Amino acid sequence: MQEEQQKVAMVVVAHPDDAEFDSAGTAALWAREGWDVYFVICTDASGGGPDSATDVSQDARRWVSQTRMEEQRAAARILGVKDVIFLDYPDGCLQPDLDLRRAIVRQLRIYRPSRVICQSPERTWTPELIIPRYHPDHLAAGEATLSAIYPASQNPWDFPELLDEGLRPHKVSEVYITGAPVQNHSIDISSTIDLKLAALRAHVSQVGEGFTELEKFLRDLDAQTGQKYGYTYAEEYHRVENR
Repeated sequence: MQEEQQKVAMVVVAHPDDAEFDSAGTAALWAREGWDVYFVICTDASGGGPDSATDVSQDARRWVSQTRMEEQRAAARILGVKDVIFLDYPDGCLQPDLDLRRAIVRQLRIYRPSRVICQSPERTWTPELIIPRYHPDHLAAGEATLSAIYPASQNPWDFPELLDEGLRPHKVSEVYITGAPVQNHSIDISSTIDLKLAALRAHVSQVGEGFTELEKFLRDLDAQTGQKYGYTYAEEYHRVENR
């Protein structure tokens, strides 16, 4: 029997602010349409301090981690996201291994989303995007999430210990992949672009005082994407139906 799909969506990314850059307009739109949207952040964000830092001690990393988590929660509130779950893997060391896959499957089975947004496990070779978009943690989060969605989340034979936790198999219906080499779907975020930018602004430790330039860049980028599809602003994905 086909599982009844609920209006639940999940965004799985490596770091705080990853979701805001790629899919915050979509998350805000879905939340406005009555969806329960959850963010799953795979790392502890402890490697996201300033490039000029000279103190990278454990105490400094804990402070960075706590700061970025607080910023992510603030951004989520702006977007209408229901909750943020941190998996707390060390920032900069994420691996698409069985442990991470199991952790993501656990969240999929707990919250049972019908839609999942994740990062691409593959690079696109568009020159201006090669370096900044494809952090190794992003690629690892994307690979682990796609492996968690199929077959692990829907297969009772994968991670049977989760059955002992009372977590039944769950099939995700739609997957939206950001930054994929091939894009085939867009979401009109004309009504939520301002929320997207406000949420990004909440990541003070990352955007700092240079947000005016970043805002212009993102508006221009999402306007270019929108123009391709006949919208004012849009976010773009590779969308897959899991039938």
